[in-house]
Amino acid sequence: MRHRFLSVATAIAFALPVAVPAETRVPESAAQISLSFAPVVRAAAPAVVNIYATRVVEERVSPFAADPFFDQFFRDFGRRQPRVQNSLGSGVIVSGDGVVVSNFHVVGQADAIRVVLNDRREYEAEVMLSDQDSDLAILKLRDASDLPHLALRDSDGIEVGELVLAIGNPFGVGQTVSQGIVSGLARSGLSIDGGRGYFIQTDAAINPGNSGGALVDVAGQLVGINTAILTQSGGSNGIGFAIPANLVRSFLAQAEAGESRFRRPWAGVNGQAVDAALAAAMGIARPEGVILTELHEESPFRAAGLRAGDVVLSLGGQRTDSPQEVMFRLSAMGLGGEATVTFLRDGKPRQAVVALVAPPDRPDRETLTLRESVLAGLTVERINPAVSAEMGLPFSVAGVVVRAVDGPAARAGLRPGDILREVNGREIQRPRDLLIAARERVRWWQVDVLRDGQSLRLRFRL
Repeated sequence: MRHRFLSVATAIAFALPVAVPAETRVPESAAQISLSFAPVVRAAAPAVVNIYATRVVEERVSPFAADPFFDQFFRDFGRRQPRVQNSLGSGVIVSGDGVVVSNFHVVGQADAIRVVLNDRREYEAEVMLSDQDSDLAILKLRDASDLPHLALRDSDGIEVGELVLAIGNPFGVGQTVSQGIVSGLARSGLSIDGGRGYFIQTDAAINPGNSGGALVDVAGQLVGINTAILTQSGGSNGIGFAIPANLVRSFLAQAEAGESRFRRPWAGVNGQAVDAALAAAMGIARPEGVILTELHEESPFRAAGLRAGDVVLSLGGQRTDSPQEVMFRLSAMGLGGEATVTFLRDGKPRQAVVALVAPPDRPDRETLTLRESVLAGLTVERINPAVSAEMGLPFSVAGVVVRAVDGPAARAGLRPGDILREVNGREIQRPRDLLIAARERVRWWQVDVLRDGQSLRLRFRL
């Protein structure tokens, strides 16, 4: 069973004003006595499903595993043995023909997926589209029809304080409903598994197994997909996060169009949130928006007339106060069409129209796989905006990146995502440079790479 957690490093104490006792009254009618969320649950719960996913992984069994001293030297020694990993989570049916939304970390890498409905019907499912960065996955139930399903609400209209219900399968005990309110919006400074997202915050109890379940409003509409909790103990502390329904809608549109991988509009910019100090330095009345620090030469924002130093205030009429919010707005709008961007330049508001386009796949990526030499098994590509987006690289990085690695190249220590700088002193700017370097006859090899922003030097003998 997997669930995503965020850890709290510090506790924050809030000073509360003196409380005023609320008026207490006895219910005056049968209608007041019978007020209940039961009608909402009755309508929404059948569309929330339990998901059981399995994945077979191979692990190397070392005879030195019980010895901490020798194990550090013989981790790659021993035979491989398959092991089954099980994952438990929830999902939401969003169409009568069996389209289900869940989290990537529940089903994204599963070999087999079984979905159980509230009425105990069971279906096999397959992944239509998934994306690890957004932690979303779209499933299709086999041979399903006429199923209960939820309508998606416009999540941009949600307000803090609205009542919501979280429905899922916490700890595998069975379908459970918890009630709370929307505690916050636009939570984008949160790190989950190294990635950053954009969430709705709620105090409705969310626990392991709730991942992929529904966050619904009092009308039974889908507000978001529950995905993470903030906890130190592993249980709910009343701080949970859900992926907004508008991003889910964009995923569904691409899944229905036959895409297997989520494609985001490309910004081609770097920026940072405008804080109080930066606002004062720029002469801005109050801290808001995202200041652009760098634009790619092919960025659609540059093509629309924006430049470094401009402060982006909104996209498509929606505020953007962090780089994550800019990416969320672009992702929710999807590819194709245009969006109006409002920005400040020299303290004056301006507007421009930005095209919602995919990152350009140029210059040619020149994919190359080495078949011989000590680097055999290495697949590399020339970095362009499309490659950078696919592999999560900074758009300002150029050169050659490792796409896949196997055989001798893997044993040499190279990994996917490594950016090759030099091989035996030869600068690597294009894949053909690597091909020339790999043909050299030397006993000792030296490969300089950039890995996760850090420069490394790999040395090994032929």
